[in-house]
Amino acid sequence: MAIRVVRLGTPRLPNEGLRIGTVRRPPRGVPKAEFAARDFYDVWMPEAAPSDELVKQAQAAASDKDWAAFKKKYRSEMGHPEKARLLDLLAALSHRTDLAVGCYCEDEAHCHRSVLRELLAERGAVIR
Repeated sequence: MAIRVVRLGTPRLPNEGLRIGTVRRPPRGVPKAEFAARDFYDVWMPEAAPSDELVKQAQAAASDKDWAAFKKKYRSEMGHPEKARLLDLLAALSHRTDLAVGCYCEDEAHCHRSVLRELLAERGAVIR
């Protein structure tokens, strides 16, 4: 049992389990009925995504300093009680079932999912 951090839209891995989209917006041009079949996600959880303002900040980050500022603000957003409870739930589920969380970004190092990975690990999630 574990949680994987994945790029949405990529082929699913064996035993990946339920795929959760931690993104602000659904995939463009894809009918809702095809999200899972096209390997985007089974369940949409935009509450685990950065706010629109922070998404723009992350996309504009041109330096390590800019990225560090984004990470700090995203961590702050995810520290709000309702979002922290979501992280706690995902971490707890990782001990009982296989699941995956993800985003569309090509480079995880410059994507909120890298921070999400850290936040889940800090909560004791089993991460693969």
